[in-house]
Amino acid sequence: MSTWRDTTCGALRGSDKGRRVTLAGWADTRRDHGGLVFVDLRDYSGKVQLVLNPERAPEASAVAHEIRNEFVLQAEGEVVRRAPEAVNPNLPTGEIEVQVDTLRILSRSEPLPFQIGEEVDELLRLRYRWLDMRGERMQRNLRLSHTVIQAIRNAMDELDFVDVWTPSMTKGTPEGARDFLVPVRLQPGRFFALAQSPQLFKQLCMVGGLDRYYQIATCWRDEDLRADRQFEFRQLDLEMSFVDREDVLAVMEQAVVASFEALGRVPPATPFPHLTYEEAIRRYGSDKPDLRYGLEIEDATEATRASQFGVFANAPVVRYLIVPRVFSRAELARLEEIAKEWGAKGLAYLVNDNGEIRSPIAKFLSEQELAAFGPEPGTTVLFAAADEHTVGRVLGGLRVHLGRELELAEGRPDAFHWVTDFPLFERDEDSGRWTFLHHPFTAPVPADEQRIEADPGGVVGQHYDLVWNGWELGSGSIRIHRAEVQEAVFRVMGMAEEEQRAKFGFLLDALQMGAPPHGGFAMGIERFLALMAGEPDIRQVIPFPKVASGGDPLTGAPTPIPDTVLKELGIAVIAPKGQAQVPDGR
Repeated sequence: MSTWRDTTCGALRGSDKGRRVTLAGWADTRRDHGGLVFVDLRDYSGKVQLVLNPERAPEASAVAHEIRNEFVLQAEGEVVRRAPEAVNPNLPTGEIEVQVDTLRILSRSEPLPFQIGEEVDELLRLRYRWLDMRGERMQRNLRLSHTVIQAIRNAMDELDFVDVWTPSMTKGTPEGARDFLVPVRLQPGRFFALAQSPQLFKQLCMVGGLDRYYQIATCWRDEDLRADRQFEFRQLDLEMSFVDREDVLAVMEQAVVASFEALGRVPPATPFPHLTYEEAIRRYGSDKPDLRYGLEIEDATEATRASQFGVFANAPVVRYLIVPRVFSRAELARLEEIAKEWGAKGLAYLVNDNGEIRSPIAKFLSEQELAAFGPEPGTTVLFAAADEHTVGRVLGGLRVHLGRELELAEGRPDAFHWVTDFPLFERDEDSGRWTFLHHPFTAPVPADEQRIEADPGGVVGQHYDLVWNGWELGSGSIRIHRAEVQEAVFRVMGMAEEEQRAKFGFLLDALQMGAPPHGGFAMGIERFLALMAGEPDIRQVIPFPKVASGGDPLTGAPTPIPDTVLKELGIAVIAPKGQAQVPDGR
């Protein structure tokens, strides 16, 4: 044991009575009761009360009068039981205290910008993250992270996966997000890209006969930051040869279960339920629905074909939600504004307020229509009428909003599920060209291989997502393992042979040299940890995150680079016209 301490502050209990201990930590509070001084000493494990008695230890008591919050201390003394009336039942160490004989100040602290554990603005917390990390919240989250990562590694070892490190600096390839670029001094004008994922490297590992690869990989994507996104993040990245979809899903489920068990929690039942992409969009308006509550989208298209309400009769699709709540006119007006943000022109409704139907459209609806989708007492029906895509987006957005506002998921068990059978391609909204929905290396289902180029919109991919309580934890797929299929996918995306060779020549070469069938998955570690910790965003489980502006409040990065350095790299910075200087992260 170190000479600095022989136990931790939070480890002591009544059974340690009479034991002599050496402790070290931070002064959490100091209370001066005239002669006696009480100090709560804190480290990562908890707090313990120190008692400094001038009659027992005059020198230590004199030192105690100098102490302020967050001074770093070392104390030696005897563990004694507290008097019954002084026991603190809210503290694990509340039965005992340490009668101090020797006290040393190892380090002093200036007045702090906030007190440890105090609720303050997040930007201030991140600016002084080293202080924030001393608090119970961050200590818990970072140690939870360690436990989960270790459990995942153990699970992968048990399944005979090999941990393989892959490069961070690589060739930029289209994978769905902007690359961060790295200039190369030795080759001015040329750049590496920071890997958005190890996707192609792990596929090459399969061609290399590795069979089962995994990595807790750091990835970089130049995307707008949100609650579940950072520029840099980690993912559990895995790939397997000679497998089908169910083999990959079973491995991921085992990793999830192992993480729950490592934290002493009841794991979710396996296998996780499956929803096809088509089912998810049709029933929930989302490819990552929160299944802790119902609020499913119902169809009224056929029931309204002959409706006297023209909006319904003439719309390609009419669907609705039944909400277990009677809304006021003001609340309905607010919901309509939300629906318009999602693309609706308006929001029709029927409210059943104790048997009385309130609605401006009720007079246009027949008895048959009201019987088909009229609300039960105490509920409201919300309608969307438009094309299928818009209706799904509007009602899916309203479902998420109402689930959160009405706290429909509160007290309900966690819901893990898979979404499968995604389309292989989708239309790019800007160019109108076909692009990939997952990534361009996803294999089509075998039955659709022959119509990749003839009917791109009808091809189903072997792509699957893992969803937990409405958060997409990650995605995976069975990969293309034959060069001619990969080339067909590239052609649908508008890549001529020359461009294919320039961007992916090394992959196409590998697929022509005995590539086994293979598939894999990548799960966002920080998203998984945030949900494990019950946090609202991933910043709370990352030691040193960035903020929404892309800045680092702690260091002030990103910062300008001197012209001399840029010149050496062959780079000139041209500020966009009219763009103001971006402030630093602070």
